Amino acid sequence: MKIGIIVGSIRDGRNGEKVATWVKRAADTRGDADYEVIDLKDFDVPMLTSATVPGMANKQYDSAEVTRWSQAVDACDAFVFVTPEYNHGVPGAFKNAVDSLGPEWTGKVFGLVSYGADNGVRAVEQWRQILANFEGIVVRGQVSLSLFTEIGESEVTPEERRGEEIKTLLDQVTKLAATRG
Repeated sequence: MKIGIIVGSIRDGRNGEKVATWVKRAADTRGDADYEVIDLKDFDVPMLTSATVPGMANKQYDSAEVTRWSQAVDACDAFVFVTPEYNHGVPGAFKNAVDSLGPEWTGKVFGLVSYGADNGVRAVEQWRQILANFEGIVVRGQVSLSLFTEIGESEVTPEERRGEEIKTLLDQVTKLAATRG
């Protein structure tokens, strides 16, 4: 089973890489799946302008960047979204990248790790609604990190309880993904 840990911010100076590294370290201690960090910034996904609705494109996209993004996403059985909260919502580039695909997301299992001034909880709630459109299963467990107290200059220094939270989230993702495979 392959689980993609998607870094959902493309901004310079972003914290998503640090958070994804923390998630990956926790995941790598488990031995229950192959975990891979997929950095959205590496794909340069263009704005969705294609006349063909992604869900109807049969994974044949107008853009080489979207095709490469499609292949990376399609290779995964489940995902952990590492998402910031921007202006009380999901980051635009990440939402665009999700919107640019269709069947690659359908029926997959998702875990949500957020961060922000208010721990990113509003972005998590929006992702739950968005991913439901793809018949995605978003696990109940989540990790929400404080930008002010848990994310430092060079690494994530989570509160003690976060270790159990990431374990629960990964337990739920792997359990559900295994039943869908």
